[in-house]
Parts: sequence; C-alpha cells; structure tokens
Amino acid sequence: MVEPLNRQRVLNFLDVFYSHDIEGALACCTDDVEFVANAPIDIMPHMGHRRGKAAMREMWSTIYARYSNMRYDLANIVTEGDTVAVNLRAFFRKRGNDRTVQFDIAVFYTFRGGRIAEIREIIDTFDLVQQVLERDVAADLAGTGPGKT
Repeated sequence: MVEPLNRQRVLNFLDVFYSHDIEGALACCTDDVEFVANAPIDIMPHMGHRRGKAAMREMWSTIYARYSNMRYDLANIVTEGDTVAVNLRAFFRKRGNDRTVQFDIAVFYTFRGGRIAEIREIIDTFDLVQQVLERDVAADLAGTGPGKT
C-alpha cells in the first residue's frame, strides 16, 4: 500500500523543510510542484500561488530569511492514496526581534511518482497577519486601536 509510504514521505519532508534545508525539501518535490495558500500577499509576499522548483526555492528562501528558527507540533496526519493531510501548529521565530509567531495550519500534499506535486495550505491568515505585524488589526479596523478615541 502507498499510504504508509506517502505518510512517511510527508514526515520526512516536514523535518527537512523545518530544518531550513531548501535543497532537501525541493528534492521531495516534482519539477512542476504547485503551492497554493490563500493569504494577503501584500503583507506576506512569500505566500500565494507558486509553480515549479525555482518559485518554491524563492519562496522558501524568503521564509528562511525572515525566520531564524522553525518547528512544528503535528496534531493529525491522514493519508488516502496519493493525498496526505496534516494538521499542525507551526512556530516561527522572527529574525528581527526573536518573537515567535505561532499558528495552526492544515496542509494537503498530493503525490505523483513518489514526489510532492501539490502543497495546499489553509491558515487562519487574520491571526497570522496580526502576529506578523505585531498589532491588533481588528481594533485598527474597528477604529478602537491605539490613538483612537
């Protein structure tokens, strides 16, 4: 059965990716790998839609440049055929001030020929944006943030 193998492939990929090994992570992917994450790219330009190893290398280089340390806690992993779904909590330490951004993320990996052909992420981007910007965006939108009366 392919499910246990794909499950292990994702676990190996996560370990390599979170250790800042771009080339190791790319070796797990097809040449035309596609990445999709709905996120405000004005604030997080490394997110959005990417296709191909060159685009992935650029995106991951940006992430590694912004965050000095990354780790994850795996909550769930489900495998069905060529698809593996993970639910994890990610912890990224900002290089600029050593603050840690933490967020829950659901990631769906699709395999082709034993390599990752698609990565689709679902994140609570509102919470993530507040942590990245280090301010209460909800208060800003409501007009009740600092300096508002």
